[in-house]
Amino acid sequence: MKPHKTLEAWKQSFELVKDVYRITNVFPAEEKFGLVSQLRKAAVSVPTNIAEGAARKSKKEFIQFLYISEGSLSEIDTLLELSVALNFLSADLSASLFNSLENISKLIIGLIKKLESQQ
Repeated sequence: MKPHKTLEAWKQSFELVKDVYRITNVFPAEEKFGLVSQLRKAAVSVPTNIAEGAARKSKKEFIQFLYISEGSLSEIDTLLELSVALNFLSADLSASLFNSLENISKLIIGLIKKLESQQ
C-alpha cells in the first residue's frame, strides 16, 4: 500500500475532490473553462501533493508538498466564496464544503507539526 493512502488528510481531501466535481457539474456551461476548471484543479492539487510528498525521501520535502496542499485549500476557499457570491452555489451546500476545508487543513497542519518535530 502506498504511504499516502494511510493518511487521513489524503483520504478526506480525496473525498473533497469528488464533492467539488459533483457540485461544479451544475455550474453554468460558460464557466466550464473558468471557475469550474480552476476549482477542480485546486481540489485535485490537495491529495496529489499529499501523495507526492509522502513518496519523497525526506521529511523536509514532504512538508513542502503539504504546504502546497494548504495553499490549494486557500484557493478553493476563495473560489467557493466567489461561487456563492455569483449564485452558482448555495450557502447551504457551501457550508459543508467549507467545513471539509477546515477539517483537512487541521489534519495537514497537524501532520506538518508532527513531521517538523521528527526532524
